[in-house]
Amino acid sequence: AKLVRATRPKDPSAPDFVRELVAWGAGPRAGLSLVTAGKARAILNGRAHVTTDDIKALALPVLRHRLATTFNAEAAGVTTDDLITRLLSVIRI
Repeated sequence: AKLVRATRPKDPSAPDFVRELVAWGAGPRAGLSLVTAGKARAILNGRAHVTTDDIKALALPVLRHRLATTFNAEAAGVTTDDLITRLLSVIRI
């Protein structure tokens, strides 16, 4: 939940670079999708529980199409993958 909320530029927990480079962040369904995908990955790996590694591994494919970048991000060549990767290094999951 913390990771998904941090993608929203108007959320108080969003880092400064998100406020500058993200026009629209991930919604509640993104969080649900991330949890569901994490459960599926855990089961495929023989576990009955989701780990932070599952969430980190799935963050790009689940969130990449749920963010809209600003003109500044596009002009600088910053992609949604770049933003999510940076968020994963900043947000403690």
